[in-house]
Amino acid sequence: MKITILTLFPEYFTSILQESILKRAVAKGLVTFEVINIRDYAFDEHQTADDRPFGGGPGMVMKIEPIALALEAVAQKSKTKPHIILTSAKGRLFDQSLAKSYAMKDHLIIVCGHYQGVDERVTEHLIDEEVRIGDYVLTGGEPAAAVMTDAVTRLLPGVLGNVGSTNNESHEEVGVGQYPSYTRPEEFKGWKVPEVLLTGDHQKIADWRLTQKRKI
Repeated sequence: MKITILTLFPEYFTSILQESILKRAVAKGLVTFEVINIRDYAFDEHQTADDRPFGGGPGMVMKIEPIALALEAVAQKSKTKPHIILTSAKGRLFDQSLAKSYAMKDHLIIVCGHYQGVDERVTEHLIDEEVRIGDYVLTGGEPAAAVMTDAVTRLLPGVLGNVGSTNNESHEEVGVGQYPSYTRPEEFKGWKVPEVLLTGDHQKIADWRLTQKRKI
């Protein structure tokens, strides 16, 4: 799989994509990350990627031209038709089912929104969907892109060492969270691990975990 991120701040991803599970996934050849600086496709003297909104109003709006040119350049090199998403406060809410669907794509492109927004013609003509990660305001789309990249990459076959690691995880069922987890020592400051987890009875443990899943 290939994940391409279009951003005004490529340095944001320098560490994120080179640590932990993401780094190991790249080393295994299971995913390729590409970070594109949108400003590289703004060909005026100052590499301008934003401008004042038509009709007036606060803030700046990301220009369509550099985004379009960047997407064209990426698409020309892509072996398959990319699925293109834009991080947007008015987009579809990102969840585990959406992460699963993205993990089945050959090439995912994430365009990081910024400022007051992105020229609406980007949404109308250049992308497949808008996505948000929550109902709160971020300084830009970079944190959202990082979250989605992490959630999607870990679902790729072979990324996690244990093939069952993604089975029965929290958020696999709508409205159902994770069951409580414990590890050694069995007792700390008088706080004990539930006895059922020490029995070795896998069915009893499975039943207990099912009843203990926290509703969200």
